[in-house]
Amino acid sequence: MLNKVPEVTVWFWVIKVLCTTVGESFADWINMKLGVGLVNTAWIFTAVFVVVLGVQLRLKRYVPFPYWLTVVVVSVTGTLYTDILTDQLNVPLWISSAVFSVLLAAVFGVWWARERTLSIHSVTTLPRESFYWLAVLVTFALGTATGDWTLELTGWSPGVSVLLPLGLIAAITLLWKFGANPVLSFWLAYILTRPLGANIGDWLASPKVAQSPGDPTGLDLGTFTTSLIFLGLILATVVYLTVTRSDVTETHEATHTAAATSDPRKERVALAGFGLLAVATASLLVWAHNQPHVGPAPETDNTSAVQMAPGQAVKKFPPAKVAALKTLASTSLKDARSGNATGAHAAAQSLRDLWDADQASLQPLDQTGWTSIDAQMDKVLKTFGIDHPNPPMSPAQQQKELNTLLTDMG
Repeated sequence: MLNKVPEVTVWFWVIKVLCTTVGESFADWINMKLGVGLVNTAWIFTAVFVVVLGVQLRLKRYVPFPYWLTVVVVSVTGTLYTDILTDQLNVPLWISSAVFSVLLAAVFGVWWARERTLSIHSVTTLPRESFYWLAVLVTFALGTATGDWTLELTGWSPGVSVLLPLGLIAAITLLWKFGANPVLSFWLAYILTRPLGANIGDWLASPKVAQSPGDPTGLDLGTFTTSLIFLGLILATVVYLTVTRSDVTETHEATHTAAATSDPRKERVALAGFGLLAVATASLLVWAHNQPHVGPAPETDNTSAVQMAPGQAVKKFPPAKVAALKTLASTSLKDARSGNATGAHAAAQSLRDLWDADQASLQPLDQTGWTSIDAQMDKVLKTFGIDHPNPPMSPAQQQKELNTLLTDMG
């Protein structure tokens, strides 16, 4: 039986990063356009994932289009699951990272106990392919959690944060070239492509303003344009692979002689190298976490001297969108006043989600107005400890910033 997974070539890694990037930006765009919220968006993509996975599992061999379509959808779905834990259930990112790490270890453990191999070159049966896609789903959720946790710890912008997973993937590649276990090397790199692709997508879509001194600025392409560009690149690559069949491989046993090339001594040395790499990465994150983080987002700095009359900042925005934002802000304020801290936090979280979803449509209408509201929105979120490392502030401070936001929106 032919292998159901493509050969791991440069093309594999290129299109994997493309899929991860478009998964991040496309999910944001769908969430914005449909306006159904994070949870409902996750349900939609879960249903799509079930359908495309069903098609993929029915195939008898690797076919580029359905395979990579499944990767795109699973990248979105795994990301959304982590976002729900973080944004809707307020689960700390370090807990999500730990839970998904344990879950991935359990998937690999059961997979190994049943099949005695974790190699993607041997995905030739339905059980092996089922384990493979389950592992891929968990790697995307884990990559999302660890990537976001890194940003939370360090305060790095997406542009700077691209360098960490990129450097780690390069180091893993060198260790693999030296003689590291290829299966371990593959899965470590596979997890890291998720934060790499997501940060690239965020960097491309973010505004052309520096997040902090010395940081690369975004390209301000927006989520829709970024999605179109990367979907086009994915389609072009898949067409090329379909025509050339350069990534088609037969069974591992038919094309490889691992026993003849494996060197146990080099594998042990490389394993120690992975350990040193993990220690070095942890040390870097601890160091970055202890450095003074550049505080407010650029929009706060840009609008600190701009005084706008109540309602002026949202004058060019659609009234229905402004009304929806004001409703959530009012709900959060009401709950904060009544002592319902959980309800106030949940409403503020929904306010953040809706504001982020509307960015691509509102910002082009009035850059100054959007920036002004965004700056005040950031102050509100800071009082709740949302998207900020600080703990929630007092209800009085939350009410003050919410009142200011409602005044700004007229």
